[in-house]
Amino acid sequence: MRAWKNTTVNDPAARTEHINNHMLDSHGKRDFIATVPGTRLVGDITYLKTGSGWLYLATVIDLATRMVVGWSMDSNMRTPLIINALAMARDHGRLHPEGAIFHSDRGSQYTSGEFQTWCAGNKITQSMGVTGVCWDNAVAENFFSHLKTEMYHHYDFKNHLSARTAVMDYIEGWYNRRRPHSNNQGLDLTRVWWTLTPA
Repeated sequence: MRAWKNTTVNDPAARTEHINNHMLDSHGKRDFIATVPGTRLVGDITYLKTGSGWLYLATVIDLATRMVVGWSMDSNMRTPLIINALAMARDHGRLHPEGAIFHSDRGSQYTSGEFQTWCAGNKITQSMGVTGVCWDNAVAENFFSHLKTEMYHHYDFKNHLSARTAVMDYIEGWYNRRRPHSNNQGLDLTRVWWTLTPA
């Protein structure tokens, strides 16, 4: 049985009273749906155990396509980990030019002043769920479940490099480009992105 590690650590000193949950519909129910790519995103952090210690993976998922549009890995889960994941989405043109909503849990990385400042400077409106409620970030959790069931649990990674390579191959070589997705009529996510994005 693999070890369990908590990746959501709250910072009681963080100021988040101005950050609302933008993933609720008019009836207060969770709403993880988008019709325009790059406008509504979710993110989270998970961990991978390797022979050289924990490796942390931060992801950014587009709700219109369910494509992993940004990701980052490091030996720690400090704020630059999640900034780098969102920066990848930005640099690859996966954020809507008029701005985006980014939803996460209330972990200390996402509530940090450094991250709030970065989001504000990149036209990203933060959204956060309730502390300790996994359903408030179900889409991000669902991707991690696929990653671990379809790939991670089938290997024993000797070091960070082997795990990084496998994760990159899974996301970019399989999940985004070739894996059929039931919520997209069986199409791969890259094709869905270009179908929904105006020329």
